[in-house]
Amino acid sequence: MSAAAVGVLTGCAGLEYKEDICSHGEYPALAVGGTGGACFSDKEEPSAGYVRYPAGKVPKQVDDKWDVYWNTHTLDKEGKIITAPDGG
Repeated sequence: MSAAAVGVLTGCAGLEYKEDICSHGEYPALAVGGTGGACFSDKEEPSAGYVRYPAGKVPKQVDDKWDVYWNTHTLDKEGKIITAPDGG
């Protein structure tokens, strides 16, 4: 195999697919008191039992910093960040 071919093959190895939390035109919301979540249309508010993530702490992609954080944290009914009873 030529050096150029090896470079092309190994050059792509560093690319990693990152799955978005929600589809285009949607935003993620957190289940109050738990670590579950759902996606809602940008044109609607979250359903009862769900809230928008706090500004600056919104997960964008699966396993990103905030997605991992919200696996062990949640919001209580007052909107305070707490340790999730089912995640931590």
